[in-house]
Amino acid sequence: MANKNGNLTIGPDQNVPTSQAIILGLQHVLAMDVYVPPFIIATSLALSSNDASGLIQSTFLGAGLATLVQVLFFMKLPVCQGPSFVPIGAIIGIYLGTSGKMGSVLGACLVGAIIVTLFGFLGVYQWIVKTFIPPLVSGTIITIVGLSLIPSALKDNIYTVTKNGPSLSQNITLAIITGITLIFCSMISDYLPKWGKFFRIASVIIALFVGCVFASFMGVLNLSSVSSAPLFSIPHIAFINYHLSFSWSTILTMLIIYMVLLAETTGTWFAVSSVIDEPLSDKQINHGVIGEGVGCILAALGGATPVTGYSTNAGVISITGVASRKVFVFAGVWFVILSFIGKLSALINAIPAAVIGGVFAIVTIIIMLSGFRVIKNYDFNEREMYVVGIPLVFALALIFLPSSATTHLPQFLKFLFDSPVAIGAIIAIIMNKILPEKNA
Repeated sequence: MANKNGNLTIGPDQNVPTSQAIILGLQHVLAMDVYVPPFIIATSLALSSNDASGLIQSTFLGAGLATLVQVLFFMKLPVCQGPSFVPIGAIIGIYLGTSGKMGSVLGACLVGAIIVTLFGFLGVYQWIVKTFIPPLVSGTIITIVGLSLIPSALKDNIYTVTKNGPSLSQNITLAIITGITLIFCSMISDYLPKWGKFFRIASVIIALFVGCVFASFMGVLNLSSVSSAPLFSIPHIAFINYHLSFSWSTILTMLIIYMVLLAETTGTWFAVSSVIDEPLSDKQINHGVIGEGVGCILAALGGATPVTGYSTNAGVISITGVASRKVFVFAGVWFVILSFIGKLSALINAIPAAVIGGVFAIVTIIIMLSGFRVIKNYDFNEREMYVVGIPLVFALALIFLPSSATTHLPQFLKFLFDSPVAIGAIIAIIMNKILPEKNA
């Protein structure tokens, strides 16, 4: 049967042989940097090797379950779910604000995801976005997300020197090598179209591999934990490995993050919709919101942070011409399988923090500029400058705010002030509502 989508070889509703679907599904998994957010969280919070590996495994499990739910039952688009970078700052703030309780993080994620699911069932998501988070606000929030993560990329991953670890000069060298490799692989497609697409898709993996090779030459790559790690192990699951706790302050913080996540994932849906040349209906978007909420519920129960649709998949579809949902079902299955391989999570956790920092620093800039891309089409008069600028000032102020300044605040305010993204989002929403728009 001929495919109705001119740019595709195989459309979303068309079948592919199972053997091909298995390989193509693995390709999508490898093209996604799902291991980066949990690693950043683990290194920023100085989690133990066991807890870090458990978080990484849970992240793969959450991505797999969320992908299967979204592809099979709700959005039914060819797109994979994976951990978002957006909540990282809020997660770190909640964890530190509750004296190192991952159960508080997962509890807030769980309740927030349930509320998001209700939004989908009630069909109020579009009203919320149109009323409170138009492109000017969502673009500002995404910009703040990237901006707020830069200190973590530099200070926590590159500038921090640990006992028996790389020196500061070695950290900086590894970060520069990794970052240059990532940029080279991303840009080579402009000059070598035949091979460049492969390098672009695998750019993060190649950059991490090159960074680890140089770390090995420097004598700072320690793989002892990989050899001692079990081949198969169970991810850290909520209610089993963590004692979930709930508070309105953490829930409100995560709910704000979820609203930003929905704006982010909606952009991914439209990107995939454009690639497969099938417009999205309001009903389909509402189903997608339900799927996003259910996926985040499953991720939280599995011990993982919030998931979102990955736009990387749209690029892979464009390259391969294959958009069959069967491929993405197998991608979800691959994620679930990989979540039980203990040596894989130990290998990821063994990557030097500076190597991850080199990738993370580039990613944060890309996130920040993605926010600028959303708002670039606005005619910036004085109102728009304030709506965008004032939240950025508040976010920067909180980034550099001494920790002692929030010590005696009520817990609710402490969580908010520990999250520049949450405060920046609130300020952006308020500024957009209270400043009158200029009449046409």
